[in-house]
Amino acid sequence: MWPSLIAKAKDGGLDVIQTYVFWNLHEPQKGQYDFSGRADLVRFIKEIQAQGLYASLRIGPFIESEWNYGGFPFWLHDVPGIVYRSDNEPFKAHMQDFTTKIVNMMKSEKLYASQGGPIILSQIENEYQLVEHAFHEKGPPYAKWAAQMAVGLQTGVPWMMCKQYDAPDPVINTCNGMKCGESFPGPNSYNKPWLWTENWTTRYQAYGEEPNTRSPQDIAFQVALFVARNGTFVNYYMYHGGTNFGRTASAYVTTSYYDEAPLDEYGLIRQPKWGHLKELHAAIKSCSSPILFGTQSVHSLGEKQEGYIYQRKSGECAAFLVNKDDTKTTVVPFKKSSYELAPNSISILPDCRNVAFNTAKINVGNNTRVITTGKKFSGSKMWEEFRDNIPTFAETSIRSNTLLEHMSTTKDSSDYLWYTFSYQHESSNSEAVLKVNSAGHTLHAFVNGVLVGSAHGNHTHSHFVLENTIPLNKGNNNISLLSVMIGLPDAGAYLERRVAGLRRVRIHDIQNLKDFTNYFWGYQVGLLGEKLQIYLEQTSNKVQWKPYTSSRNPLTWYKTSFDAPMGDYPLGLNLGSMGKGEAWVNGQSIGRYWVSFLTSQGSPYQTWYHIPRSFLKPKDNLLVILEEENGSPLGISLDFISISTTSASQD
Repeated sequence: MWPSLIAKAKDGGLDVIQTYVFWNLHEPQKGQYDFSGRADLVRFIKEIQAQGLYASLRIGPFIESEWNYGGFPFWLHDVPGIVYRSDNEPFKAHMQDFTTKIVNMMKSEKLYASQGGPIILSQIENEYQLVEHAFHEKGPPYAKWAAQMAVGLQTGVPWMMCKQYDAPDPVINTCNGMKCGESFPGPNSYNKPWLWTENWTTRYQAYGEEPNTRSPQDIAFQVALFVARNGTFVNYYMYHGGTNFGRTASAYVTTSYYDEAPLDEYGLIRQPKWGHLKELHAAIKSCSSPILFGTQSVHSLGEKQEGYIYQRKSGECAAFLVNKDDTKTTVVPFKKSSYELAPNSISILPDCRNVAFNTAKINVGNNTRVITTGKKFSGSKMWEEFRDNIPTFAETSIRSNTLLEHMSTTKDSSDYLWYTFSYQHESSNSEAVLKVNSAGHTLHAFVNGVLVGSAHGNHTHSHFVLENTIPLNKGNNNISLLSVMIGLPDAGAYLERRVAGLRRVRIHDIQNLKDFTNYFWGYQVGLLGEKLQIYLEQTSNKVQWKPYTSSRNPLTWYKTSFDAPMGDYPLGLNLGSMGKGEAWVNGQSIGRYWVSFLTSQGSPYQTWYHIPRSFLKPKDNLLVILEEENGSPLGISLDFISISTTSASQD
């Protein structure tokens, strides 16, 4: 999809494509690098160059970005004595090694602008000022070291630090946010440019938070104001969001990412956002000569109105007339004329006379997403199923006298960790209450192989309690608790100290309350189907698949095959009939799904899951679904995603 996405961005008036560099994608195991396929960074940069655009490379290598573990590979967690993002020698050594590797890779391909390549900017660290105080005396020296280390790599192009107002010279401090037109105080040195690294075009979606978006008028207002105030670089985060394939999304973040961006998840143009910004870019570029070579002056045009004027000695002139009153339209005088400014709007006058663009006036049409049902998987004979094993204590090989921390145990090799123990129930009373405290994210509780309850947290509160009445046999009982992560955390200080999984387990029967927190536990990392990789064509038959039944048992794998639909429309897999799990097409994970988690309006956060056509073969594509809950695959369909355009509105 890269060529078409970059072409649409260029057509929208963009000059630069910005990308993070994902450390955990490129070095998943220490010293084992991957720059193939979707991880081919050089190929991506060269595609940008081939289309005549520039590149901004945000190496980080901490990136946050709602990406699993903020971009850190989990093997860092086990480096002795490590403290991430602080004046800590083990961390600095690994950070420098990876940063140097990326820079040298770019240099060897002559991709920096100083070598004739497209990369005009690089970033080191990421929004460090938000956490710097948490590291006390270890914070400021680290920020200074990171800047010096990066500059010492001698790329020949500037380095920047976003949200780091005291970025050491010559590193440039930049702004992130929705309101940088108003809020950014400017660079910390007169010889640094004004850079806006992240202009949030909407907000990412997370489970437990209400969906929201951002109007194109508001985006355009802030961009125009930033440029009027001396801004020289504005990056949209995101211009195209895309899909968090596999397990790349961070804690409680949906698989669909920034779908409300100018280019949606499927790469389709979203109007009026894309078109309105295209007109904004054209208007700003028509002011280039006065902005670059003229002198700026600011004039008051009213209580909440002002004009930013750029004038060249030759007479060339450009003006940005600003109305910061968000309640009423105002007429302002300017150069012996009057101009009507809508509430909270900016008019751009490339010649100081004629209005080329107003941020509040939409001149392009709207479009809406159209979903057309394609192939239905409604026939029970189309599906086969495999029920995953629910391990007992006796079947586990990892043992401990206490509750192990989830992430330290799985090392992010799986979302799933089984906690099991064997319990001797002496009473003839068959009922008891199981109470489990968990630090996240989801829990399924089984007693003697039968599901007795589930519970989960959310993006705001990952901790939760499961409390359910459970049946017990007189004598031995097998308690199997499945802890499930929905991505690792991606933000905040001391990521290496974060905990997840079970924290306390108690059973209250008629006789007593017994605490099993410090008890003899057995553990299993991952599910059997994962271990056997039954989602791959070559290993799918390592288990005995059975004909589909309508029993809808938890922890069931479903598989079917299908031919690729005709045409070139983007494809979305409708999982609206499912609960929670993960889906694979030809061995490629199209991401986690969690359709059963509803918004306050009672609708799923995401129903359709993107299947890029490049994942497909003409015939016999393997679709495998892991369902944790009790969803039915008979409601799944593979649908066509398109857009329908309406006429322009006059706002």
